[in-house]
Amino acid sequence: MGYYDQDYENYNAKKQKGNRGGWFLAGFVGAILGGLLMFLALPTLSTILPYEMDLGDEAPTQEGGIENQSGITKNVSVNVNSAITEIVDDVSDAVVGVVNLQQADFWNETGEAGTGSGVIYKKEGKNAFVVTNHHVIEGASQVEISLSDGTRIPAEILGSDVLTDLAVLRVDSEKITKVAEFGDSDAVRPGEPVIAIGNPLGLQFSGSVTQGIISGTERAIPIDENGDGLVDWNAEVLQTDAAINPGNSGGALINLDGKVIGINSMKIAQSAVEGIGLSIPANHAIPIIEDLEKYSEVRRPFMGIGMRSLNEVSSYHKAQTLKLSEDITDGVIVMSVVPLSPAAQAGLQEFDVIIEFAGEEVKDIIDLRKVLYDQDVGDTVEVIYYRNGEKMSGKMKLGEENTLGS
Repeated sequence: MGYYDQDYENYNAKKQKGNRGGWFLAGFVGAILGGLLMFLALPTLSTILPYEMDLGDEAPTQEGGIENQSGITKNVSVNVNSAITEIVDDVSDAVVGVVNLQQADFWNETGEAGTGSGVIYKKEGKNAFVVTNHHVIEGASQVEISLSDGTRIPAEILGSDVLTDLAVLRVDSEKITKVAEFGDSDAVRPGEPVIAIGNPLGLQFSGSVTQGIISGTERAIPIDENGDGLVDWNAEVLQTDAAINPGNSGGALINLDGKVIGINSMKIAQSAVEGIGLSIPANHAIPIIEDLEKYSEVRRPFMGIGMRSLNEVSSYHKAQTLKLSEDITDGVIVMSVVPLSPAAQAGLQEFDVIIEFAGEEVKDIIDLRKVLYDQDVGDTVEVIYYRNGEKMSGKMKLGEENTLGS
């Protein structure tokens, strides 16, 4: 048994020694083959690598590049500046906070009722002018603007317009350093990148920048100005998915040329809605801003009538009161006429039904106002209407009055 054990140990020792020899030989052959394969593969690797490769010594240069033995320098750097950051640097100081101050107690002390945003669009002598939203300054007894460095400046409300939701403020220009420039909003296309700058949720987040695209143009948003449940006006706006939150109102929507193409006005805030922000197009805002700056109101043409859309009345009154046939379904009913007004001078009477104005068909009040506001004060236009079922026409010279009565 002892002999058997010793012989077994000698057998294992010889086997392990033989194995070590085999492993050494296999490793030696593998090293030679590996080196040969690397030698053959190097030309191929050099053709697929994105940069030229040199196996010699490399030394970093002062510019941050790598200089090799052939003398070729490759710069490896990342430029964090972009068109967006340059635009923000150039325009952001022209976007300010707007603070609505209202009487807070019996002692006539004022407190902040809300904050929004505004855009400095002009600097002229000792004055600078800021455009914001009507709803941002509505009900204010005092208004201040907050500059990008936190400085507050008293502002005077020159005028505001509820239909377009725009207002113009005047401030001392001494500390104003930047003025924004308006762009052509008619040239804006869906999918175009835009930047929104404003003060979401108040001055704590002043100068916030969001980026998105134009999601749609010429969106019509119904406006009920007097809260009677009837639509008084359709505001035409730009739609964007750039984040617009409470406090952004009155801020700037900017294109990649650094031009203001819209004044941010509202956001559709519903739990099922995400990324629908609305902005007043610059081309629509500019004439309103000019009127508010010069006249403290918007100078719109005036007819002097009370109105109701024909599609709001019953078929009974269409036939019995207005004497209209069944095929007449669109138009605007004259509910009242202001004495000595343009409408009165043109011969319009109660219960006339206007179907055409200044050469344009009108289906309802919104249509009529849109055509009316495209005219100028003092223009003479033709009006076509029904009276007791009979079609008639007349000429009307438009007057001026700041009223929704039209």
